[in-house]
Amino acid sequence: MTPVKPLPAASVPTGVSAPEAAWPRLFAAWVVSLAATLGALLIGEGMGQAPCVLCWYQRILMFPLAVILAIASFRSDAGIRPYATVLAGLGWAVAAYHGLLYAGVIPAGIEPCGAGPSCSGGGMTVLGTIPIPYLSVAAFTVILLLLLLPSRRSSR
Repeated sequence: MTPVKPLPAASVPTGVSAPEAAWPRLFAAWVVSLAATLGALLIGEGMGQAPCVLCWYQRILMFPLAVILAIASFRSDAGIRPYATVLAGLGWAVAAYHGLLYAGVIPAGIEPCGAGPSCSGGGMTVLGTIPIPYLSVAAFTVILLLLLLPSRRSSR
């Protein structure tokens, strides 16, 4: 049986074990993904506003993040980061494209939100001012930052 090699000292913050160092960021990423998931469900199911095609794609990428980040955060399993980063990165790309369509940066010849319901209506805002497509970009951005930025070193 091959012995397990310990992590190099430089990869773990001083005075903090690897699982303890991973937990706060994984937990924060889970909270953001859970809030985004619950918000999407509230808007769609609670308020009866049907999501557009691009919103569905973003949901497909956000909903599993709420599950896998919950499991990873409570197990302090930093090994989930590559998988969660791929989901969050793809979600960010779809959300950024959606945001550019909403803002009118992408030509009007490309119909915003495709066929079906549209996010360009006046009622598709939160608190009357923040467009739903921008909230998705923000959520995926925060999750990516939490997954990609290195952990701070403890000074203990």
